[in-house]
Amino acid sequence: MNAERSILLVTGSNGRIGAAVVQRLTGRYSNVVGFDRQAPTPPPPGCERIPVDISSDDAVREALHVLREHHGTRIASVVHLAAYYDFLGKPSAKYDQITVEGTRRLLRGLREGFEVEQFIFSSTMLVHKPGEPGEFINEDWPIGPTWAYPESKVRTEALIREERDGIPAVILRLAGVYDDVCHSPPLAHQIQRIYEGQLAGRLYSGETSHGQAFVHLDDVVDAIEQAIERRAQLPPETAILIGEPETLSYDELQHTFMRLLHKKSTETQSVPGLIAKLGAWAQDLLPGKEQFIKPWMIDRANDHYALDIARARTLLGWAPRRSLRQTLPRMVAALEADPIGWYREHGLEPPSSLKKAVEREKKAAAKKAAAHEPAPAAAHAHGSEAAGLPEGRLVHICPMHPEVAQATPGNCPRCGLGLEPEALPAGALACTCPMHPEVASHEPGRCPQCGMSLELRQVPGEAHV
Repeated sequence: MNAERSILLVTGSNGRIGAAVVQRLTGRYSNVVGFDRQAPTPPPPGCERIPVDISSDDAVREALHVLREHHGTRIASVVHLAAYYDFLGKPSAKYDQITVEGTRRLLRGLREGFEVEQFIFSSTMLVHKPGEPGEFINEDWPIGPTWAYPESKVRTEALIREERDGIPAVILRLAGVYDDVCHSPPLAHQIQRIYEGQLAGRLYSGETSHGQAFVHLDDVVDAIEQAIERRAQLPPETAILIGEPETLSYDELQHTFMRLLHKKSTETQSVPGLIAKLGAWAQDLLPGKEQFIKPWMIDRANDHYALDIARARTLLGWAPRRSLRQTLPRMVAALEADPIGWYREHGLEPPSSLKKAVEREKKAAAKKAAAHEPAPAAAHAHGSEAAGLPEGRLVHICPMHPEVAQATPGNCPRCGLGLEPEALPAGALACTCPMHPEVASHEPGRCPQCGMSLELRQVPGEAHV
């Protein structure tokens, strides 16, 4: 299929959703352009990134000028993902500066000198009032945000209706987004509490029969792609809920994680809300690492979101192809395959016991590898050790994803298959960026161009020689 001769503009293009959208649609459109505060140089193949601070009138004006001068004035779709988000639960001026007023700046700039076929806004299911088990929320369900983040989305949705001035608008109200590794803060912290055997991992202040809908990142990108493809057939203005029709309760998540991590499960104990709130408040005051659970979250423990996605099926021909239930084992497999890397990827501080255990495993793996293969040259030894690889050639590789490799046995974080041992030169492995393959390092970390986590891959051909 030939690329369409029009622009696809993605704001927040360095974020997890934005990067996935750019990667999927590059090649489908002749001009894929990303707006973000930090634009990598060079940008991904087939895509241009323009640096823009969406909270600044001048920056937005200049970025749109660059877009117009270098790419033209016809825009097939604007996928507006840039927004402010935190877990503090309190009102913040940044919600207005970035999410609300940033959208106003963008829309007003687009109306001046561009032909825009569609404006897609990434909202949240949390704009709706919570329901009860057995109730399914649709787009006509009452609006009732319960904290600062969804409140900012409600204000922005209203602004879009006022400011779009004939630009067709699609508001996608997303459920909680996750992927095969996890990358969902609530789920990651729930896994952490159970994995470490924390007391908090066995307590809950709300009804454990309640839960919240989720949606896989790949399904979100599918929905965005379908919205773009069907832009000519969609109503001039519509809101669409995007999520999985099955909502797992907190209790089911607890038991599933416990069985996956510890091969057994115990009942979660109920804690009165007032006591839980006082405990969260006290922990928040203690020195040391910051606690994820905040006092305001206790009030939201009973919120329940189960979605009716009939409109997404009808207008977009969309239904999720993945499910949280099927993905939970892959999340745990990713954790068990590389605990330290998984903690680092989710911004979590690993306990000292885990650090010591991983260090013992690395030494044991290196000793075993040394027995199978002579030690590599000194130039390779340092890089191999830094990447967590043994001092020899024995590594474990996924048969479906050969770029996934690690020193110890385990499961592939992408598909869950068991890794198979294979002999490779230590220099044949490197940590590279999935968006910028020219970025390579012997140590795990983040890409200096786009900020994505580097992934361990085989160096193709003889490039390692």
